[in-house]
Amino acid sequence: MSTDTISPLRQRMIEDMNARKLCAATQRGHIRSCKRFAAFLKRSPDTATLEDIRLFQLHLAETGISICNRNRMMTGLRFLFRVTLRRLDLAAEIYHIREPQKIPLVMSPDETKRLLAVASSLKARILLSLSYGCGLRAGEVVRLKVKHIDSAQKIIRIEQSKGRKDRNVMLSAETLDLLRQWWKARPPGYDATTPLQERWLFPGRKPGKPTTTRQLSRLFQEAADAAGIKKSVTLHALRHSFATHLLERGTDIRIIQALLGHDKLDTTARYTRVATGLIAAIESPLDLLSLPRKKPRRNRKAQLPA
Repeated sequence: MSTDTISPLRQRMIEDMNARKLCAATQRGHIRSCKRFAAFLKRSPDTATLEDIRLFQLHLAETGISICNRNRMMTGLRFLFRVTLRRLDLAAEIYHIREPQKIPLVMSPDETKRLLAVASSLKARILLSLSYGCGLRAGEVVRLKVKHIDSAQKIIRIEQSKGRKDRNVMLSAETLDLLRQWWKARPPGYDATTPLQERWLFPGRKPGKPTTTRQLSRLFQEAADAAGIKKSVTLHALRHSFATHLLERGTDIRIIQALLGHDKLDTTARYTRVATGLIAAIESPLDLLSLPRKKPRRNRKAQLPA
């Protein structure tokens, strides 16, 4: 799969991915996986054998690549062999490794408050406030348009996010006030010719493009450093904190599931493992051992003579 010209094999794979409506990021990932496999083989992937696939998977294990990246790479190869090349025998040779289950890293309400307070600008504060206050992913925040804000119903509409799903999240009074402040301060020259409802809330440097997720992550790290947060948190920690803090306040887990856009309740239920408020409130059986044991009450009716 040459990097200079598009080979017939790559073109066919791109057509197969387009036919199945795979997003651009997924397509790029699949192509990168196949390019790495081709570099390992030093020939076209359509000449691969079962032994080649076995050796490539051994090679990945020896290089120390993370399990997540390794599995993502094998998913791309499986698509190539199963869909594009119709080599089900080769696709069956590909296996995935079970990833270790880690609990999400969350921030306390005090840490979150400090982080939002030290945001470097109004734009940074509203971007981070949307991430935490609505539980949005980075891509969902930067792709917001004017039409997605429904101040009458007090909701924000998230369109075609992960899994090609729409959902609604709450629009708090404080968030709405920040958005109105930002709209007044927002540079007007970026998209003056674009219809109002189609304008990005947070336009980027490139004409017609929104702020990038990379820039949003940079703003988060700057605020985290300024707030003195020592945890190794990323921008996604705001979404984790959103769910955890709602759970600690007694919000029904099925409502949190809908707000986050999770398909499975099990995905949302992992936040019960990091809800420190709920965990700390549980009484340990060790504490119960020191309490005086209550004597069972005797049944008076059993003592009456027959």
